[in-house]
Amino acid sequence: MDLSQQKRRLLGRLRTGKSRRKEGLVLVEGVRAVKEAIDAGAEVRFVVASEKIESTTAGLDLVEHIIRESLDITSISEKELAALADTKHPQGILMVCEEQKVELRDILRLGGYYLVLDGVQDPGNVGTLIRAAAAFPVDAVITLDGTADTWAPKTVRASAGLVFQLPVAHAVAEEAIREITKAGVPMWVADPRAPSLKAKPDDRGFALVLANEGVGPRQAVLDAAEHMIKVPMSGQVDSLNVAVAGAILLYELTKTED
Repeated sequence: MDLSQQKRRLLGRLRTGKSRRKEGLVLVEGVRAVKEAIDAGAEVRFVVASEKIESTTAGLDLVEHIIRESLDITSISEKELAALADTKHPQGILMVCEEQKVELRDILRLGGYYLVLDGVQDPGNVGTLIRAAAAFPVDAVITLDGTADTWAPKTVRASAGLVFQLPVAHAVAEEAIREITKAGVPMWVADPRAPSLKAKPDDRGFALVLANEGVGPRQAVLDAAEHMIKVPMSGQVDSLNVAVAGAILLYELTKTED
């Protein structure tokens, strides 16, 4: 069965941020990301696959799973898929599904663990941080204005599809600070000027804020912070990539004593 022109045009539009947000849809690429999205119950519109997907056991298993779930799947040539994909070296599968919309108030509760991204602009870092959050007992991720699009193709790929596995809400900074404070969750802000991580979260939980490496946390976030923390490092290195630092801090804040 040939891929319709309507679907071709839609796939092209989903590679640009403005069109993607207007459609409210997400372009998912790669075996791992597609599988994670389906397993998380994503609302799938359609799937496109080439013969390359059958070159691995994981790819074959995924196609069989898609067929069992009675999802709309169309086979096209490798050349056609390469022209539609957002990546230079696609793995032979593309999927379009609905963006998961989460309201900030619905995810906040006293005692919760939250990751807040303040103006983290690189989609790869945002996706990696979401993946890190999914690896630890984090309840949800909150992105503030100025942060890269959570549902952009590159972000979804960097998260390995795990963006579908936990709630992700977006809000302007003022609203997020107000709602986090109202919920009684203390804000822990990562800042290279802060003392090293020494305190541990109490039963109120935490909202760990990670900011753009070059700019740092915005003033409103700093004003609302209950704790300022950083990763202790040797004198040979003065900073870490935000995704690396974030993963370390999440580990430290969520680990339990043996």
